[in-house]
Amino acid sequence: MEIKTIANELSSLPYHGRGIMIGKSADGKTAVTAYFIMGRSVNSRNRIFVAEGDGMRTKAFDESKMTDPHLIIYYPVRVLGNKTIVTNGDQTDTIYELMGKGQTFEQALTTREFEDDAPNFTPRISGIINLENGDMDYAMSILKSADGDGSSCQRYTYTYANPIAGRAKFIHTYKCDGNPLPSFEGEPKTLELPNVDIDTLADLIWTNLNEDNKVSLFVRYIDLESGKADTRIINKNA
Repeated sequence: MEIKTIANELSSLPYHGRGIMIGKSADGKTAVTAYFIMGRSVNSRNRIFVAEGDGMRTKAFDESKMTDPHLIIYYPVRVLGNKTIVTNGDQTDTIYELMGKGQTFEQALTTREFEDDAPNFTPRISGIINLENGDMDYAMSILKSADGDGSSCQRYTYTYANPIAGRAKFIHTYKCDGNPLPSFEGEPKTLELPNVDIDTLADLIWTNLNEDNKVSLFVRYIDLESGKADTRIINKNA
């Protein structure tokens, strides 16, 4: 499988949509995750990330410009015990609530499908990090329409046990820009995770996202031994 640098991957497309990265740091001591949003419409661009407890939510930057909140206002990040959930929609709450009742990540997502934004049918992408005995495993999911047909939902889950240090998996909503927007295809991409601190990684990701379309970025480092989290948020609308 091709291993790309973060800079090359992010600069290769003007519009990834929303994206999730999860991996293990190069020194093997830290779980790393990042979530970013991009936007083309005024409504989609009118957002910021706001930390809330150990999670994070989206919020309208200018409330007077908000026209339809139901797909753009949600909790992208929630923490359930030793698990960190990261998604691009309100399925964060579905995963949190159903896993809290004993269901698995995959079972929780069988209750959801892609977004109701025809003709794009934006995929719901999700990730979960599990910390256990000083190490980590993680999973990623995508719920998408069948080749743009909104009558059929395809669900894919990818699990990563004993992840390799210095590698991250990356999944995003759209294959490329377009009208309608074509859904992401294939397995999550493999990226090189450089041996850098959280501020350097956040800057690397933010700098290489398209200047016109990037909106907000969340990056979190979680110490595998202690579970202590360090978080950075960058908003274009500051």
